[in-house]
Amino acid sequence: MKTVHVAAAVIVRNGKILVTKRGYGAFKDFWEFPGGKIEDGESPENAVVREIREELSTDIAAEKSLGIVEYDYPDFHLIMECFLCSIVSGEITLLEHKDAKWLLQSELSTLTFLPADVYVLKLIADVL
Repeated sequence: MKTVHVAAAVIVRNGKILVTKRGYGAFKDFWEFPGGKIEDGESPENAVVREIREELSTDIAAEKSLGIVEYDYPDFHLIMECFLCSIVSGEITLLEHKDAKWLLQSELSTLTFLPADVYVLKLIADVL
């Protein structure tokens, strides 16, 4: 089974957490924590900063590792390194996602997340 290694951002601002909605693929309309693939030779921290710049036109700082989620999707094994992040500059602009919301931690459970991202909710609960 193919392994996909990604970095995800849990971006917090004013006590709320940013979540984004996928607009494509098998999990279209599911919510997720934004991020993407780690390129060869790239650190997970640099990857999450680059991916957020590319997907949301915003500069962030990866402040703290929240841990790693591993999940087996039907076609691949996912390794997702998760980071607590803050916005350094820019406003969120959706370049790849269908929607975005800023929610309180207690509101996150009202959304339908990608299967692996459900485990990120547990990492957040342990830290925030």
